[in-house]
Amino acid sequence: MGKKGRRESETPGRETFDPLPVESKTPATVVLLLNSPEEDILVKACEAIFTFAEKGDENKVCLLGLGALEPLCRIITHSNKLVRRNAFMALGTMATNVCKCEDTVVHEFATLCLASLSVDFVCKVQITDNQGLPPLIQLLSGPEPDVQKNSLEIILNLVQDYQSHLVLHELDLIPPLLELLKSDFPVIQHLVLKTLQKVTTEKGTLAVFREKQGFNKIMDILNNMEFSDLHSEALQVAANCLTDNESIQLIHESGDLNRLMEFLLKPSTPEIQSSAVKCITQVAQNPESHKLLSGQNVEKILVDLLNVADISVKTSACQAVAAMSLHQASKDCFRDLGGIPALVQSLSSDSSILKEAATLALANLTCRNQLNALAVYEAGGHEILVRQLRESSPRMVANSATTLRSMAEQEVIRRSILSHGAMQALVEPLKSTDPQILINATQCLSVLACDNEARVELHRAGGLQLLVNLLHSFNRDVLHSACLAVNVCASDDLTTVEMCKFGALEILQEINQSRNRRSRVSELAMMRLLHSNLSVKYSLTGHLASTDIITSGFYDAGKVCYHCLFMCYRKSMPVINSAIFLPCFETVVSLCFCRKKRKEDKQKDEAQSESVTEKPWSMMDDVSLQILIKEAKESILPLNDERQQLVSEAMGGAVEMEKLHEFPWMLHLSELKFQLQSNVVPIGLISRGIYCHRALLFKCLADCIGLSCTLVRGEHNRAWNEILLFNQSPFSQHQFSQPRRFIVDLLHQPGSLLAVDSPAALQYQTI
Repeated sequence: MGKKGRRESETPGRETFDPLPVESKTPATVVLLLNSPEEDILVKACEAIFTFAEKGDENKVCLLGLGALEPLCRIITHSNKLVRRNAFMALGTMATNVCKCEDTVVHEFATLCLASLSVDFVCKVQITDNQGLPPLIQLLSGPEPDVQKNSLEIILNLVQDYQSHLVLHELDLIPPLLELLKSDFPVIQHLVLKTLQKVTTEKGTLAVFREKQGFNKIMDILNNMEFSDLHSEALQVAANCLTDNESIQLIHESGDLNRLMEFLLKPSTPEIQSSAVKCITQVAQNPESHKLLSGQNVEKILVDLLNVADISVKTSACQAVAAMSLHQASKDCFRDLGGIPALVQSLSSDSSILKEAATLALANLTCRNQLNALAVYEAGGHEILVRQLRESSPRMVANSATTLRSMAEQEVIRRSILSHGAMQALVEPLKSTDPQILINATQCLSVLACDNEARVELHRAGGLQLLVNLLHSFNRDVLHSACLAVNVCASDDLTTVEMCKFGALEILQEINQSRNRRSRVSELAMMRLLHSNLSVKYSLTGHLASTDIITSGFYDAGKVCYHCLFMCYRKSMPVINSAIFLPCFETVVSLCFCRKKRKEDKQKDEAQSESVTEKPWSMMDDVSLQILIKEAKESILPLNDERQQLVSEAMGGAVEMEKLHEFPWMLHLSELKFQLQSNVVPIGLISRGIYCHRALLFKCLADCIGLSCTLVRGEHNRAWNEILLFNQSPFSQHQFSQPRRFIVDLLHQPGSLLAVDSPAALQYQTI
């Protein structure tokens, strides 16, 4: 290296260590420096070798000839982390090229080196990036067993990364692996099976495996008792194969299903039993195969395995029960054989994997099977499942919620589930970001929330806010389940009001205006919220059905969009307020809080200035409306068609269509607002009303005496009532063969019935 090189070797400080000039002249010197006791020199030497080797294959061969591999392999266990890292990098770069040489000794040494390196993630990437897999696969067909073993270890380490075995079938890996199954060395056979277990999880590789008769070769091993030490791993490969319908067809045709069953029946190691059960699990998911399994009493075998001590076997048995329970016949069979108490007992295990498998089995067993749900309840499973809603395992939480949903369809079980704090426990899953947890939790909530006390508990626990938040989800299934839960929770006014405070109505309005997000369920949820507040419903939809009964506190704010809904309106709002109805005005105020301006005279002299102060608005009793209701009940019910006259007379009598513009209804309402100092006008005080006022009063009186009618808003202050007339209708002496719908004329010819869609009705609805 010359003087400069010697001076650098005598200087221990890193800051004065210049890069070693070995790229083209003195690689041998750098290789010698790998034996230095000084850490800084080792770091620089390894770095220089890495740089030199990356220049090309000739440089890698040159380093191999200079004996660089032996010292590099020695210092990969150095105590200095930087030395180890650089040595690994140098070896990784060199070894991938060394595999391409023809010297068997070099192959053995290089593959042994790569086998050590391939356990490190960074080295895996380097081996793959440097095209190390093709030469390694070629070495599998070589004559040297040690090279085969080392190459298999490297490949097995590489395929732990899923991205690596996505392309393995393109590199023609399967044929040499299958050939090595015939090896005389068990260690090689074990490595082959472990590698096959990994790579056959990818569909492309599995297809190649089946084409090359791989499944048949696996079954040959399972049918040979001399290979009993390979059976556990061979069964795991077989389980992967049985995810493929064509492989399942092969097992039917060959009769190898009986052989798999023997592994369950005969005493064997837990590993073999567990692997055999996994095969059965795969077979059970095919409807045709399920029939064959049931015919061999697989359910009885699995129930017995649920009670063994080994956790892995019990876990596999739970998974098999879950697969078998996709079929109704097996659901009943597992219950009759006593499998459900064993599964419930597994819920208390310390193994999270076993608990997860048990919850999945119970979820499938109780789906659309109330007898199984009752069996879980009788075994005390519901109490454990409620606790598991707070677990950290996403699948366990999702499965527990599904099982509880199925169980809660029975009232007795539902009450018991709620008594163990199910509503509080569901709050945590509602905070999840996992779509499946959210779907299952909201579906469970939909069943539990049919009880009023449950809804109260949910609100106290903060669950209503979380439920409303889920309406923002862009996951279609989550949104669908959330809308269903909102629909159930809107069964009472108090819960509905709380959800509206959290913005549920506004969010649903936006969803239903979206072409992509709206659905029948979202529309149903919105209508359910509006049903508990008919004033809002009428303002937004312009329609009240015959089942929408107007009660005290109802107001007509006119046609508005949602964003204007909670504002105080400048226009007059006819309001229903009568002590005869149940008062619910507090609910209205929570959605539309109004204040009126009241004049306060500081002096009695009219010339003195007036000051206006704000005061919380309160509704006066509508005595006039109470009189009308009383009259309707006492005198209209026995009669035929006088109620229209009652409404018309109360609102100013008949008005000819040609003179409608002369009718002073606007002036009258302005005078009322001035007198009341409020935009809210009791309906009974309106003595000059047109379409919208008369239709509202008619609907109010009709609801009061139990007559079915609707309220529909049109344009330009138009509104009308639709009624359905049957034979011997209280409205008419005429007889109809079929029920017919009519619009009631309340303004021009009070008492007239206008058949819907008739010219007269259309004229009444429009200007």
